[in-house]
Amino acid sequence: MTDIIAGVEIPETSAVVEATEFLRERTNPLIFHHSRRVFLFGSLHARAKGLRSDPELLYVSAMFHDVGLMIPFSEMQQRFELDGADHARKFLLDHGFSETAAEVTWRAIALHTTPGIPGRMEPEVAATNYGVLTDAIGWGMDSLEVDQTDDIVAAHPRGDFKKDFLQAFVDGLKNRPDTTYGTVNADILEHFVPGFRRTSMVERVLDAPWPR
Repeated sequence: MTDIIAGVEIPETSAVVEATEFLRERTNPLIFHHSRRVFLFGSLHARAKGLRSDPELLYVSAMFHDVGLMIPFSEMQQRFELDGADHARKFLLDHGFSETAAEVTWRAIALHTTPGIPGRMEPEVAATNYGVLTDAIGWGMDSLEVDQTDDIVAAHPRGDFKKDFLQAFVDGLKNRPDTTYGTVNADILEHFVPGFRRTSMVERVLDAPWPR
């Protein structure tokens, strides 16, 4: 039976099924429900804006966008967004998707916390960002129908989302604080981690090994 939530159809493909199982088995309910809501909200915004996104690629992008908080891709410390993007790229290539498709999904995840840029890129990149913004900070909620939002939250409850979501970022980033330089992630560590102090671009320029 086709799964439809708030008028959005969940794609019925093997990649979607396996991406869903990956999240269920390897993350936790917080990340799972958040990721599904990101797909649903992103799909609704894409529809309203006339963006023709590939539902399967958008789903994989949404489902993998935060896995880097919990599952590093390699031993190299890098931004959690890159970990998630690398996981998704490998997942798609392993499932027979083209390099082009895998790269679109990679960009959608790698850029999902970057202000301003995703909306100027491919529909899947833009829609992933829109979904993240809606679920995390309420962006665009006024353009959605109340019944749509209610259906999504009923299917994928938020629980104590604000508190638990921020804690997930603290847990995922406190041991690699340098990777948050120049990102919104530094805001979270600065707020919650005693002794953390972000390095500014001004300091990096002034401390550079140039005489002037």
